[in-house]
Amino acid sequence: MKPEAINIDVTRRHGADCETRAFALDEVKVETREDGKGQRIVGHAAVFDLLSEDLGGFREKISPGAFAEAISTDDVRALFNHDDNMLLGRNRANTLSLAEDEKGLRSVIDLPDTQVARDLAVLMQRGDVNQMSFAFEISKDGQDWEKVGEGPWIRTINKIKRLWDVSVVTFPAYPQTDAAVRALREIEGAAVKAKTELDEVA
Repeated sequence: MKPEAINIDVTRRHGADCETRAFALDEVKVETREDGKGQRIVGHAAVFDLLSEDLGGFREKISPGAFAEAISTDDVRALFNHDDNMLLGRNRANTLSLAEDEKGLRSVIDLPDTQVARDLAVLMQRGDVNQMSFAFEISKDGQDWEKVGEGPWIRTINKIKRLWDVSVVTFPAYPQTDAAVRALREIEGAAVKAKTELDEVA
């Protein structure tokens, strides 16, 4: 189970600093609500302290607490494939519940009685769809970068600046990591400059 990113251009909607990550989780499931009125999707849109595969010159993990502020202040939607036209829920409407637990960002979506939601529930019950994703932004002070030896840079996300949506997704594909790559280039440039200055002193 490794975090990946999906090929949805959310930057057109949320700006160049928006990124996405997707997690393939066997335990994402559709349940019948306790009151018997409809169905809900339960799963984790993100997992803590899980080191990703290579995302284009770096690997990444998310620290516990990274979502704490965002889920209490942001207006977050639940979507299918990050598509605004496939709305499943919203936290401010109390149809999307988001909370951090010991595993990661737990999401509970109360499904509406729409064709998209009914079709998605069938696909999930069949096992055709079992991945979740999230669209987000982080600030420079919300991330740490570390490089050990000849290995890749490791990015640790400590604080999400903006959580745009959590989505059930069909499949993970290609990274949406332009903002992260820009941050990495800045870190690499600073590291080269510092090394050059040390060499000059020596």
